[in-house]
Amino acid sequence: MTFAELLSSHYSSYVARAVAARPELAAQIADWAQESVTRERIDARLDALTAEYRGAQGLAPTTPLGEDALRHVLRRLRTEVFCTVMERDLAGRADLAEVTGTMTDLAEAVIQRALAVLSADLEALFGEPRGQDGERLTLGVVGMGKLGGRELNASSDIDLIFVYEDDGETAGGTRAPIATQDFFTRLGRRLIGALAEVTADGYVFRVDMRLRPNGDSGPLVCSLGMLEEYFYVQGREWERYAWIKGRLVSEGESPAAQRLSSQLEALVKPFVYRRYLDFGVIAAIRSLHQQIREEARRRATMRPDKADDIKLGRGGIREIEFSAQVFQLIRGGQDAGFRVRPTLAVLRHATQCGLISPSVCADLSHAYRFLRELEHRLQYRHDAQTHAMPVDPEERMRLAASLGFADYAALKAKLDGYREIVEAQFDQIFADKTRGDDESVAAELWSSDLDDEAAGAELLARLQTLGIADAAEVLSRLRGMRQSSRYQGLPERSRERFDAIARRALEIAAKLEPADKRGQTIVRLFDLLEAVGRRGAYLALLNEYPAALERVLGLLGASRWAAGYLTRHPQLLDELLDDEAIASPFDWAGFKASLRKRLAAADGVEHQMDLLRHAHQAEVFRILLIDLAGKLTVEQVSDRLSELADSVLDVTIDAVWQQLAKRHRDVPRFAVIAYGKLGGKELGYASDLDLIFLYDDPDEQAADVYATFTRRLITWLTSATGAGTLFDVDLRLRPNGESGLLITDLDAFRRYQLREGDAANTAWVWEHQALTRARFCAGDSTIGAAFEAIRERVLTTPRDSAPLAAEIKAMREKVAAGHPNRSTLFDLKHDRGGMVDIEFIVQYWVLLHAERHPELISNTGNIALLREVSHFGMMSEQEAETVGGAYRTYRKLQHRLRLDGMEAARVEHERIAAEREAVLKLWQRVFG
Repeated sequence: MTFAELLSSHYSSYVARAVAARPELAAQIADWAQESVTRERIDARLDALTAEYRGAQGLAPTTPLGEDALRHVLRRLRTEVFCTVMERDLAGRADLAEVTGTMTDLAEAVIQRALAVLSADLEALFGEPRGQDGERLTLGVVGMGKLGGRELNASSDIDLIFVYEDDGETAGGTRAPIATQDFFTRLGRRLIGALAEVTADGYVFRVDMRLRPNGDSGPLVCSLGMLEEYFYVQGREWERYAWIKGRLVSEGESPAAQRLSSQLEALVKPFVYRRYLDFGVIAAIRSLHQQIREEARRRATMRPDKADDIKLGRGGIREIEFSAQVFQLIRGGQDAGFRVRPTLAVLRHATQCGLISPSVCADLSHAYRFLRELEHRLQYRHDAQTHAMPVDPEERMRLAASLGFADYAALKAKLDGYREIVEAQFDQIFADKTRGDDESVAAELWSSDLDDEAAGAELLARLQTLGIADAAEVLSRLRGMRQSSRYQGLPERSRERFDAIARRALEIAAKLEPADKRGQTIVRLFDLLEAVGRRGAYLALLNEYPAALERVLGLLGASRWAAGYLTRHPQLLDELLDDEAIASPFDWAGFKASLRKRLAAADGVEHQMDLLRHAHQAEVFRILLIDLAGKLTVEQVSDRLSELADSVLDVTIDAVWQQLAKRHRDVPRFAVIAYGKLGGKELGYASDLDLIFLYDDPDEQAADVYATFTRRLITWLTSATGAGTLFDVDLRLRPNGESGLLITDLDAFRRYQLREGDAANTAWVWEHQALTRARFCAGDSTIGAAFEAIRERVLTTPRDSAPLAAEIKAMREKVAAGHPNRSTLFDLKHDRGGMVDIEFIVQYWVLLHAERHPELISNTGNIALLREVSHFGMMSEQEAETVGGAYRTYRKLQHRLRLDGMEAARVEHERIAAEREAVLKLWQRVFG
């Protein structure tokens, strides 16, 4: 639809009135609409209109623009831009982003121009506003809502908040100085008038100031100090939602404007985005939505012709916005990618994070664009801020035609289809899932009866009704929790959530299998609830997502170690919501890229350290969930945990190096070498890391630089932050052990391992044993390759069997003495015939035979190396399978016991009698 067609069809009565008042407008708009209306074109046209006005009034080009002249120029500009945007949109030449972007550019341009003119006028009277230290101050205009999100609709009002940096006084002009608050209040009032008052030329934008602190009852302008106090003392959940899109639209290049901008951001970010996952906002937004719906229903009752509201009604624009912005409030504190303002950008990032599927993102995005385009058609008609579908048949026909539909029925069918999609997604997120059956046995259990000692027998009977065998222990835990100061001190809303979770958990636990674990599952749940009770967000999560609670209970029943891990790191509750993440394959390159991106956007070192810990914990937890589901072998668990550790070490090296003030190159010539369980890729859930650090850098300051870097790296890895620790690190395997340097030059490491140079400074046989299970795991791959070459030379060094066997046996005795077992059970790792015996046999064979059989150098794990040895005639294939099977059995049992929370992996002797006998028999044959 061209501009001429707009006029002939009388689609827009606003356009008809505008052209009647300015006949030249039709040709001008038709010409101007050939290209999109950019900010540069708006500014240029504003300059031209100003020049035209001065010329028409016979004023010099440098004459300051008065307030009346400003209003005239701005209103003419608004008419031209509005009509141009309408023409391009209806003609199909502008998409939604162009329409909303142009209207946002117009709003910013007129605000900034009006501020410049009005500020100059006021400063001529009172002087420039200054702070306590004499610095110049400026008024900050914060655009909220769609203006802040650069999503302004065609006939929108603009939500503004006025802020200034500090209280002070003006410098004085033709009149006496006044307080800065007085000055900025006058300026704010004039700005509102310049934009919103209706003159013969119309208006520019309607202005809404109700989002300011304390709304209509609050001062028109507020200092940053007042805003901070308001956020801290009175800020409500709906205001957090509102401030998501808030941004300075008056920002200029002056020092005062830049200072105000940075200080405002520092205030707003912690108010809007909490550093932890904040599921409590779901209920808050649900409540806000219900209030909006009630208001919409009230209006519909009063004005039936406005009942079908595409913004506030079911499946409307607001529900899409809420569905997107709930992710921002929940996760924006931890993921800077959610701190974007446009709704569609939020949906895209939620998809990238796996929070919604690509198909849901596409459906919501299509619906959003359609509803916004429909919104604009409704507003073009009379330049009215309306979202109501018309009831008049002729109006309906015009509306359908403007969107390319054959009739209104076709338009309505399309609209209803999108509404159903939006409504379904909104309900999935916000439907109140917290209502339980208050008449159930579980509800009777978690009640005030727990405070009554006389009710003990009845409560025990109720627990037994739920199939809980160890009812006395469970009752004691329930009573202890109910009567604890921690529970009693919960805020009312948190206690309501706690009660709902407790009742629902007792109902679910009654159905858990095996039945003999129900009691311990309930006890572990209340341990978790006690740990997270003061963090309302976690209670909100379990309350809002019953499926997550069911998974929690399954996890707590399956593994004591998992229960403890979750209790220590409750933010992992969020991982239980992500089915796709649990099912998706491991992508360590993608994991590292994503983590590096998040670290780059983090707020300082402490936040980076927390992010590393959260990322590591989330992946450990994902491995754990897949493991407990029976989808990973013990070897695969160790492989995944080892790959995770490698990835985290690699990312941490980069992050720490970037924080090092003394760094002399962009990328460090530095490598991490893994020994022990990480070196052999046999890492367990709670294993520490045996590491050494190497560097190879000719810079004369390299030794000092890398020593400083290594100390800092160890601090990043081992320090306890609010998010916990990352790794326990053991550095005793470095050259010269605890007396040696933290980091070793590559050439010095070579000399040490190969016994070159000083004979007193050479590796022992046990260090060569350790080298059989060592590998490069992170950092500079060139140094890693050099290390592997050194390792190969060491392992292929000719050795005599008798002295080597004596050294190995002596070391085995030393290890046994250091791990005495005073129980009647068999220690799977340290007792004779256990894992260490197998490992020492394999290490002996590698050191003795690698010279002739270099295949033994490969760090492929003990079971694979046993098979390799059998190929060279040192043992039969049957014996290799038997002993390898014993090692696998030991590892499985050790793994299961660790998951059950056992620090020492010990079992009854008869359980592993055959395996132990096979290992002892091999040891006797090899070592005599």
